Amino acid sequence: MKVIAEISVSADGIVAGPGSSTEHRLGEDGGLLHEWLLDGTDADREIAAKLFEGTGAFVLGRTMFEVGVGIWGDDGTFEKPVFVVTNRPHEPVVKGPTTFTFVTDGLENALKRAKAAAGEDNVVVMGGGTTLRQFLSAGLVDELRLHVVPLLFGHGVRLFDGPPGEHVRLERTAVAETPNATHLTFRVLR
Repeated sequence: MKVIAEISVSADGIVAGPGSSTEHRLGEDGGLLHEWLLDGTDADREIAAKLFEGTGAFVLGRTMFEVGVGIWGDDGTFEKPVFVVTNRPHEPVVKGPTTFTFVTDGLENALKRAKAAAGEDNVVVMGGGTTLRQFLSAGLVDELRLHVVPLLFGHGVRLFDGPPGEHVRLERTAVAETPNATHLTFRVLR
């Protein structure tokens, strides 16, 4: 079992466009970061399918859950247990085979519950950016998958803004290139 962090990011490190609001949860033009996933090539679709292969549970931050409320659909998209890291209690949300369970007692407990639900399969931390960054900083991630979109936002929500002196060492293990994104896989070194 691995804990995998996976996220789409612009070439300048943005995971949500500028002007994030309830109307534009991914920020203005933030959907451009996910075009490879929704309208990409056959190669992009193969890479997207790997997200679900061998995955037994997912972890999201509360904002990412809220961004996807209208997108998850009747089946909840994931069709696996999803654990939502939050500080606001909420009853579980069931959408078909997907149950979103809200965890208010920290990253480690959310991960512990996700691992128990996943069994021998992987746990994927999908974001948003703040949640993914917290998991990386806490040393809870084994593998990082970045889908780098050829786009410069200039400003917005940055994935890699952290305190000075905080480093996460990576070893690149795979690269796949399409016209829509460069898909990078790294092993997180401890």
